[in-house]
Amino acid sequence: MKVLTIGAGIAGLTAARRLQENGHAVTVLDKGRAPGGRMATRRVLNGDADRPELAELAFDHGAQYCTVRDARFAREVEEWHKARAAQPWHGKLAAFDSEGREPVDDGHARWVGVPGMSAIARHLARGLDVLCNARVTALDLDSGPGASAWHASLADGRTIGPFDTVVASLPAPQAVPLVAASPTLSRAVGAVRMHPCWAVMVAFDDRVATPFDAAFVTASPLGWLARDRSKPQRGLAETWVLHASADWSAAHLDDDADVVGPFLLNAFADLVRARLPLPVHLAAHRWRYACGHPPAHHGALVDADLRLAACGDWCAGNRIEGAFLSGLAAADALLAQREGR
Repeated sequence: MKVLTIGAGIAGLTAARRLQENGHAVTVLDKGRAPGGRMATRRVLNGDADRPELAELAFDHGAQYCTVRDARFAREVEEWHKARAAQPWHGKLAAFDSEGREPVDDGHARWVGVPGMSAIARHLARGLDVLCNARVTALDLDSGPGASAWHASLADGRTIGPFDTVVASLPAPQAVPLVAASPTLSRAVGAVRMHPCWAVMVAFDDRVATPFDAAFVTASPLGWLARDRSKPQRGLAETWVLHASADWSAAHLDDDADVVGPFLLNAFADLVRARLPLPVHLAAHRWRYACGHPPAHHGALVDADLRLAACGDWCAGNRIEGAFLSGLAAADALLAQREGR
């Protein structure tokens, strides 16, 4: 088969690798500047910094870590570890609610990309034909006598194809127009709702005096916060990522980033009940489609007759492991259809 995969996040890259390993020709398109999707690392050059550790900053402003429950994902994470793309994170975790703070020890190992979360996506993309800065605006199915073929229209005016099979690995609202040829997929994908997430990246000129490195938060505009510096192979700068809660992010979806950053920084200060060191960098980023609400558990959605699949973390529980398993399910369903099983 000639396969087009749209989206180079974990699900799309996993599906692409599985199909290529089974002898099929795969092209991966992604609208971003690099593979990864929300497996993202933001790097900031701070040329005016008067201390070397503040001259280059890095933030995992999207996905924060992954945990392992499924044996297939355990084997995958071990491969990432062997390839030096991931390591366990031993940061101290806490949980905040309306009654205060308590430590968290849930028994789950937490894995992160090194030296940033984007390293995992770069590892998965090796050996694949990945074209970035390529946004797909439409898919067309041309049917002929005994055969049909997919063509993709790009935002820059190009049309590429033909392809036998398409895997749409995008947030559900972005996938809806691309699966329009399949009424079954259109209904299923169109029924998915996704919540946004505001992420704030802040670096301080000194250590934030907290006994924890990351925390789950309720009863606050914040939902999660993490000291990036506590992760392996990070720099020496005191860098933090603050994620707003899904409800707060939805209510403030169209707020200006220059307003969101200071507001959530103040919420951080209120939460830890401490005077924060001087921020040397502060920026906010909006993930418009961060998680399914509520999370779906389809695995993947496949129209075998049209050789069209939709997958993503939203399709399998919202976690990185779910994204991997969703991509695997999409590829395996298409392979089974190809083999007539």
